[in-house]
Amino acid sequence: MDTAEIRKPRFVSLTEDADKTLDVELQQLVQTLPKVLGYWKASRENPDKILFLKYEDLKEDISCQLKHLAMFLGVPFTEEEEKQGVVEEIAKICSFEKLQGLEVNKKGLFVTGVPNENFFRKGEVGDWSNYLTSAMVERLEKFIQWRLDDSGLTFKLSSTTSEA
Repeated sequence: MDTAEIRKPRFVSLTEDADKTLDVELQQLVQTLPKVLGYWKASRENPDKILFLKYEDLKEDISCQLKHLAMFLGVPFTEEEEKQGVVEEIAKICSFEKLQGLEVNKKGLFVTGVPNENFFRKGEVGDWSNYLTSAMVERLEKFIQWRLDDSGLTFKLSSTTSEA
């Protein structure tokens, strides 16, 4: 082998590199989705023991979801607490914006060495699709739809598509 050939750099397109990364992510989903579906099924069979919350449901109606959570935990809000705005106050304290603004989430590192701030982008349902090509979004959505088929579990996949 010619030494010039060894030193010759190999250029990889961003799309090719991104597709390889997506392949890795899909492999992780292959391992993760059966677990998620297992919890989903268990929550349907034992709704008094397992609460299955989805981020998009929290974003859509946080007050309703907080009331549902309180009821599940056996400590429902009283009528007086609701009138006093306790539910809304909890929603403000736990909001994405509030959590994103906490000093601990602006600085420091997660145990894996990833900066804490990397865990916060926009907090919008489906925003992940803005970081991928259209072809990658379509591929990922088809994969997820295939895995969730007939499970009864649905969620909004991206900002440009319907539910899976």
